[in-house]
Amino acid sequence: MDGGTRWLTAEERAAWLAFVAATTLLDGALDRQLQREAGMPLAYYQILAMLSEVPGRTLRMSELADITQSSQSRISHAVARLERQGWVLRRPCPDDRRSTFAELTPAGVAALTAAAPGHVRSVRENLFDVLSAEQVGQLAAICRAMLGPLTADPDAPPVPGACAD
Repeated sequence: MDGGTRWLTAEERAAWLAFVAATTLLDGALDRQLQREAGMPLAYYQILAMLSEVPGRTLRMSELADITQSSQSRISHAVARLERQGWVLRRPCPDDRRSTFAELTPAGVAALTAAAPGHVRSVRENLFDVLSAEQVGQLAAICRAMLGPLTADPDAPPVPGACAD
């Protein structure tokens, strides 16, 4: 074994495994709820939500990929599906022929608006309703602490809400 490796203690390992299980199960629960109630996966909801929060409801595809932590090919496939639904429109960038914009359409806003109450209910039921107010504050502090080194890398993509309190 590598003598320089700082192995996890039993307590750290237990915390790590609980964290991985909780985040994996939470993502699955949120995805199933959105699929069942809104007919869209969590990844598509996140794309619509990110577009809804920027001026003009428009982003370069490369920026959208960064913000959603997706590859260029994955975001292209997802936006193509959202475009077929009429929820997103792709259009060329007038300043750079290599770039394409993704724009949230009025139908996309309507789909997001319809899906949001169920999604928020699921987030509340699966996360916030099981935590005390003190634990919510601790969770926010823990996430901010984790985001610090993860977002300090100049090559790291932006993370929505990373600086929010």
